[in-house]
Amino acid sequence: MLVPIKLLNRKTISYDITINPLPKLSFNTKVVIITNPTVSSYHLETVLSKIEATELSIVTIPDGEQYKTLKTIEDILHQLFEHKLDRKSLLIALGGGVIGDMTGFTASLYQRGIDFIQIPTTLLSQVDASVGGKTGVNNSFGKNLIGAFYQPKAVYIDPSFLKTLPAREFSAGVAEIIKMAVMFDKDYFNFLQDADFNNSDVLKEIIKRSVELKAEVVNQDEKEAGIRAVLNYGHTFAHVIENETNYTKYLHGEAVSIGIVMANRLAVKLNLMTLEESEMVTDLLKKFNLPTDYTIENYNSYYEHFLLDKKSANNSIKFILANGIGNYIIKKDIDENIVKNVLKEFGEIT
Repeated sequence: MLVPIKLLNRKTISYDITINPLPKLSFNTKVVIITNPTVSSYHLETVLSKIEATELSIVTIPDGEQYKTLKTIEDILHQLFEHKLDRKSLLIALGGGVIGDMTGFTASLYQRGIDFIQIPTTLLSQVDASVGGKTGVNNSFGKNLIGAFYQPKAVYIDPSFLKTLPAREFSAGVAEIIKMAVMFDKDYFNFLQDADFNNSDVLKEIIKRSVELKAEVVNQDEKEAGIRAVLNYGHTFAHVIENETNYTKYLHGEAVSIGIVMANRLAVKLNLMTLEESEMVTDLLKKFNLPTDYTIENYNSYYEHFLLDKKSANNSIKFILANGIGNYIIKKDIDENIVKNVLKEFGEIT
């Protein structure tokens, strides 16, 4: 099962996203696998049995979003230089979105750019983070504000890796799946309402459809100049939540879930979606035990964080909102009071 990435504006860049059991991979160069202790304890042995290389090494970094920093990138680079990698060497990201983002960013930096591939092991990274070449790290100002668009050479999605995924991590990935459906495909959203995610064949089709939707967007707009910004539905709100909680309270998908609810609340106020549609989305998020509430202690401070969002420019905040279910709209210059009234509603939650 293949989903191709073919960037319309860069004909020299194309690669396949393979959704199948991990195949045998052979590389006539030095290869470094970047992973963390949790993932390696479950999957490293399997992956090592599938890879042949001139020289194969492992770089293990701490597990968690709080380690997605320039300091960790510097640590990885130091080890790559110790392994004497050259410009023909290859990095493999084995893990979730954090590992993928940092491996890709490191690959973009090492000797001005070397190849990397993605082997995502979480549902969130399989349906979203591993596809499309966004790489980067967080800093004190916000999430993914330092990084690069840097495409992998291939993505290998093996759904069997999800068998070891904790329920909370699995649900976090579902939030990104729901995001795709609400933005682009009402029929897909309706399907998800009754889909049996425990059925391996159904889950494989869900992964495939989500990847197809993202690939269609990335192929049109690699660097988020237009339609790709729509993939940030819920994220403008979510990134503030993650920053306020120091990336420790919520998994990324959990923060996105809350962000989707906040964005929908704003869409209802703007008459872009009905209250019933908003509640349908919230109910589907709750079905997977995803959080939908958040207490905003200082809504003025929360609002100011929007201005640091990568989609904002010239003090104009860009919001990605649902226009019903299955359609989207990008809104700029929404009255500040309307947005703050939405934030105040969340400040009242106990």
